[in-house]
Amino acid sequence: MVEQTSDTFFNGRMVVHQMRNGYRFSIDAVLLAATVVPKPGERLLDLGTGCGIIPLIIAFRYPTVHISAVEVQDQLADLAHANFRANHLQERIRLIRGDLRRLRPPADEAPFDWVMCNPPYRPPGSGRTNPNSQKALARHEILVDIAQVISTAKRMLRSGGRFAAIFPAVRTVDLLHRMRLARIEPKWLQTVHSREGEPARLILVHGINAARPGIEWGAPLVIYDEKGDYTPVVARMFESTAESLK
Repeated sequence: MVEQTSDTFFNGRMVVHQMRNGYRFSIDAVLLAATVVPKPGERLLDLGTGCGIIPLIIAFRYPTVHISAVEVQDQLADLAHANFRANHLQERIRLIRGDLRRLRPPADEAPFDWVMCNPPYRPPGSGRTNPNSQKALARHEILVDIAQVISTAKRMLRSGGRFAAIFPAVRTVDLLHRMRLARIEPKWLQTVHSREGEPARLILVHGINAARPGIEWGAPLVIYDEKGDYTPVVARMFESTAESLK
């Protein structure tokens, strides 16, 4: 039996089961989820959901939205399913087991209003590949690359729908280039810094399907203060209400 941990979120209001030694979510997922602000009743899609942390956070904050979550790795899909049930969200978060590259919009459903992704960051051959297969597939573009992620997002989004992603700052051009090729126009970008004065480590990006050019830059987001604690803006991301993010 695979050993798991049970961690709480939102001051104990949410429980998240994770693999003790497999892939575990990071602050990146929390940062991305905080940027997604759906309207009541909207439909969202999370590509590569892992343990389901991004849909869990968003479903807690926005009680009228419905989310589909795609995961190809069986153990992680089982974990996501268990997390949705443990938090009584299985009626609003639907798990789709399978390869996101093969995903097609159902004929009897409208396209999605949002597609979100915390994709593998590293191209094959860059850095050491983790011997743990779960971690390797989550961190390296082994099964899927950013071009395939964006191609799927394009298929699944309605016209005017939003794409949200987090990606390494050093690969900013790769992401924006692929988005524009797919006619998901980059509309908002925020750099993420570990500490004030340090170079950007990550970027948060939103794009709109079939939109006109024109991008807005958000204020730089700093994760840690000089004491090593979360900055106030990041600390608020661990609260469950949407109002806490304003």
